[in-house]
Amino acid sequence: MKKILLGAFLLSALTVYSQKPDSLKTESWKTFYRSSATKINDLVNTKLDVSFDFSKSWMYGRAWITLHPHFYPTDSLKLDAKYMNINEVSLVKAGKTVPLTYRYDSLNLYINLDKTYKAGENYTIFINYIAKPNDIKGKGSAAISGDKGLYFINPLGKDKKKPVEIWTQ
Repeated sequence: MKKILLGAFLLSALTVYSQKPDSLKTESWKTFYRSSATKINDLVNTKLDVSFDFSKSWMYGRAWITLHPHFYPTDSLKLDAKYMNINEVSLVKAGKTVPLTYRYDSLNLYINLDKTYKAGENYTIFINYIAKPNDIKGKGSAAISGDKGLYFINPLGKDKKKPVEIWTQ
C-alpha cells in the first residue's frame, strides 16, 4: 500500500514540476475592454403574427412589443431591424394605435415615443413590416456563415434532397 501511495505522490509531483510558467494562463485578456450594450429598456412581452411568401423568401410580420425603461426615463427606442420594409410604427393605447414618428436606416429602427416613460411604466409598440432576409449581404462570423435572423431553406422545393423550411436563431 505504501508503494502505491508513494508512486502516486511521485507521479503528481512530476506533473506539477513539468509545468512551465509560459504554459500557465495569461492575463492578457485584462488589457482588452469588452463593453456590453447599454440596457435602456426591459422587454416585458412580444406577440408576433407572421406569414411567409416562399416564392420571394419574405416574411410578413406584425409585432406587439411591450417594454419599460430599465432604469432611466426614456422617450425613444432603438430596435435591430435588418433589411425590412417598415409599413407602420404605432403606440398601442387603450386598444387603439397612435402613429409614432420613426427613422429607419435598413439596419436599425429608431422610434420616437409619445412621451418620456419612467422605470416600471410599460408601453407597447406595434410594428407592421416585411422582412427580406435574402437582401442581406453580410458575412456573419466564424461560427455562422451569415448574419441573417431568418433563413429560407429550399423555399421553392427545387432540391428534392432538401426539405422546404424556415428557421431562425
